Amino acid sequence: MSVSNHRKQLLDTIADDSIVICYSGQLVHTNEDDYYYPFEVNSQFFWLTGIERANMVLLLTKIGGKTSETLFIEEADPSQERWTGKMLAPEEATDISGIENVSFAADFSDTVDFVITRNYIRQVYFDVFRQSQTDTPDFNLIKAKEFADKFPAITLCDLHAAICPLRRVKDAEEIADVRAAIDVTRQGLERVMSTLKPGMMEYQVQAEFEYACRSLGTKKYAFPTIAGSGYNGCMLHYETNEDEVPSDGLILLDLGAKYNNYCSDITRTYPVNGTYSPRQRQYYELVLKANREVAKAARPGITLRDLQELCRKILGEGLVEMGKIDSVDEVSQYYMHGVSHSIGIDAHDVNIGQAVLEPGWIISDEPGLYIDEEEIGIRIEDDLLITENGCEVLSENIIRDPDDIEAFMKNSRD
Repeated sequence: MSVSNHRKQLLDTIADDSIVICYSGQLVHTNEDDYYYPFEVNSQFFWLTGIERANMVLLLTKIGGKTSETLFIEEADPSQERWTGKMLAPEEATDISGIENVSFAADFSDTVDFVITRNYIRQVYFDVFRQSQTDTPDFNLIKAKEFADKFPAITLCDLHAAICPLRRVKDAEEIADVRAAIDVTRQGLERVMSTLKPGMMEYQVQAEFEYACRSLGTKKYAFPTIAGSGYNGCMLHYETNEDEVPSDGLILLDLGAKYNNYCSDITRTYPVNGTYSPRQRQYYELVLKANREVAKAARPGITLRDLQELCRKILGEGLVEMGKIDSVDEVSQYYMHGVSHSIGIDAHDVNIGQAVLEPGWIISDEPGLYIDEEEIGIRIEDDLLITENGCEVLSENIIRDPDDIEAFMKNSRD
């Protein structure tokens, strides 16, 4: 399935007499410089077009049962291209997106006016999703408010909510992209295991991973690399990566390469000196047991909550047996996050909520334990593809068994 099919899925779903307006996003300047922050394309725009360029807008219409699609791009400016490189030509936009009707952005407003004045448009779909009330409004939300002011009689609908159910099931091309991202991540982690040693700084460990990924052609990462050693590994989204790794400690690496804008999301926890201490291994093997049991349980018909309850039970019982807690209910002291989320264009992809798993979904499997008083943070995260009868661990080739990790590290240093 291609992005053309994605657009068809959406148009089949939305109500008649509707239009969809989706902006790719804009570049944002860094202070007074001529430089910009790294561009991140709007996820809905990319899912619908396959294009990662700023200053574009997609217009879809469904009127009287008939549909149309037009992509508006920037017109090439030779003087601008001299500074920033070649801009996307109409024929290139068509090749990537499959959209035959490509116009220039300067024509967008007139085209929308033409559609609205000659048809009875009931709804317009914009991506108005916000993570929290305190977020700065993004470009799509700003344009949605402008549109609502100009056309108050047209009902504003959320494109994010319309697309999310469609993005849950990944098609063959999307699954292949996630597989490729995972394989790049595997090679990056193998470089880390080959180079990790006492005395390194966390940012140097991060650099080894990212060097390997860049060498393999990766342009982007799924999220900022987490390289938390010792106590820092107990902080769930530690991104500072500025401390020296302790010689007898662990380093927790939560990271992922992107491939064709699709994410991998992998976590491994390694012994800095190449050997897990007995106590570290005890905790590690408990987390590994939970990881393996969640993968065995993941299948169509169950929910993420079911997987979370299983994970909490395994970790809780293990900690009780170790004498770390008195009852399974106390497991939240050392395990305080969910075991799974969806993965795709975004590392934390579209919200699944309490929907039952279906074939084609890609989810994480990430139990962990965070023992502050012992400065031991352990998480083991894999990416699972839900299949007809269970799941496939897409990251199975990224070693996780403690004996295999120790052997790999020893052999790479000999």
